[in-house]
Amino acid sequence: MPLNPSWVTSANSADTDFPLNNLPYGVFSTDTLDARCGVAIGDMILDMYAAEEQGVIDLTDEPLFDVPFWNELMEQGPAVWTALRNRLTDLLADGSKDRALVEPLLVPMEDATVHMPLVVSEFTDFYAGRHHATNVGTMFRGPENALPPNWLHIPIGYNGRASSVVVSGTDIRRPWGQLKSPDHDMPAFLPSRRFDLELEMGAIVGMASDGPISVDEADAAIFGYVLLNDWSARDIQAWEYQPLGPFQAKATATSISPWIVTKAALEPFRTPTPEREFEHLDHLKDTGPMLYDIDLSVTLAPDGKDATTIAETNYREMYYSAAQQLAHHSTSGCPMNVGDLLGSGTISGPTKPERGSLLELSWGGKEPLTLDTGDTRTFLEDGDTLTLAGHAKGDGYRIGFGTCTGTMLPALEDPYKR
Repeated sequence: MPLNPSWVTSANSADTDFPLNNLPYGVFSTDTLDARCGVAIGDMILDMYAAEEQGVIDLTDEPLFDVPFWNELMEQGPAVWTALRNRLTDLLADGSKDRALVEPLLVPMEDATVHMPLVVSEFTDFYAGRHHATNVGTMFRGPENALPPNWLHIPIGYNGRASSVVVSGTDIRRPWGQLKSPDHDMPAFLPSRRFDLELEMGAIVGMASDGPISVDEADAAIFGYVLLNDWSARDIQAWEYQPLGPFQAKATATSISPWIVTKAALEPFRTPTPEREFEHLDHLKDTGPMLYDIDLSVTLAPDGKDATTIAETNYREMYYSAAQQLAHHSTSGCPMNVGDLLGSGTISGPTKPERGSLLELSWGGKEPLTLDTGDTRTFLEDGDTLTLAGHAKGDGYRIGFGTCTGTMLPALEDPYKR
């Protein structure tokens, strides 16, 4: 599919994340505008509250954009999702007869502050990247036992904290927790010393379900995708994870990018899941290409210094698709809600530069990573800024997510001081 030209000139650049082919959804404010829904186009944002108020957007009898989140639109279902995308394309396409109506509703992106684009109902994070799971398992159990026996049959996950999902640009404070090192008899309560990032994609559920759904039904229920960094305290995790898995190690924060890239925008970039060692049971079988060809990267910038690209990989490296994860999640009858967020699990490729966490890049801290600045890292230090980026490459354009950033703040001196 070629570039769809827009009368918004900046949207026609091959380097923008937000051409007319994309039209991602976010929430923004300015010095004069309260937080509201917006659509990114080039270096501008279309004010959806104003567009609806002035009748430029008129999809339903009740307003959809009088609230600063996109859940109201999601609840309308795929027919309305499609109607909105078609209307936005008509309004912003080169030669649109409505340009005079729309142009006053555009806000420069440089003047805007972004906010959470949705109300997250529930958050589930998966462990569904084979290279990541193999690397981590090899570190702790050896290559012969790297993958648990169930791993090639079901997408493994845990229920996280929706309350700690934050938008890109939010600072992340180093957590305290109970740590236990092998050379000490007793645990201690200390700030995490092995705090890490995890490069992931997040799938947003747009249709509720109350019972098991098929992979195809799950795919249809996904509204869109975001970049996701599931910050992880590896030392807290090492002590707490047996027998029930991650808990406080994953509860500090999960950062997401501010723009929801719709599933419709990603359709041209579908790609198959990897070849299977074991045939999946019927309810998890692949029914078509369910992954996406999305280039991903991570940069790390020490406090006050230039950034170094520490990882580059692709979303197609996942073993399980978001549709399979959602279908599996529903098998117990667990209700899935509009606004549920599913983390893909860390996305790593087969080579060292493709590893999506410092745990892998430094091989558990044994192989320090040297940055372009000359600094070394095994895990994150105070003042480090992490930036995730991603885009799918089209013919003369790209479908991008913007960036997902977070800066590490020092742990509180006394977490119980009031």
